[in-house]
Amino acid sequence: MRENTFGAIFSEILNKMRPSAVAWIRGNESQPQLNGVVKFYDTGYDGVLVEAEVFGLPNIRREGATNYYAMHIHENGDCTPPFDRTGAHYSKMPAMHPQHSGDLVPLLGNQGYAWSVFYDSRIAIEEIIGRSVIIHAQPDDFTTQPSGNSGEKIGCGVIYLEETMNRKTSTW
Repeated sequence: MRENTFGAIFSEILNKMRPSAVAWIRGNESQPQLNGVVKFYDTGYDGVLVEAEVFGLPNIRREGATNYYAMHIHENGDCTPPFDRTGAHYSKMPAMHPQHSGDLVPLLGNQGYAWSVFYDSRIAIEEIIGRSVIIHAQPDDFTTQPSGNSGEKIGCGVIYLEETMNRKTSTW
């Protein structure tokens, strides 16, 4: 018997479909070991399925560390270190933090690794192409304006259409 829950549908999307867009994450100078990928899947609903897999997150051995890291979509797709050209959080409509379209679910690291999947109805693939995914050194407090007091930008990746990314990586 086939399940028709969103969880079952989203699992099938992850297992059988290619992402519509991809951001390859690289760390900054203080976190060169940080790397990963954020994939964006079109769901056929009004929203996007986001899958993030990140390696080399800091704080593995720092006493008292939460191992939560803010993750946001920023306006500009310029990941030139130190990632200060990425602009503010992306938002298609004026909003206060954490109601920006680009305010994503935080990452929870475990031994420097994080994997997360979530559905977000505030973004669409065509709106985020050319923007950047930023991973911050601190958790988002979901209160402080304009960005949740999330600290240094430690990881960055430009969001590309998946088909464009395949062409680029085949020539690298």
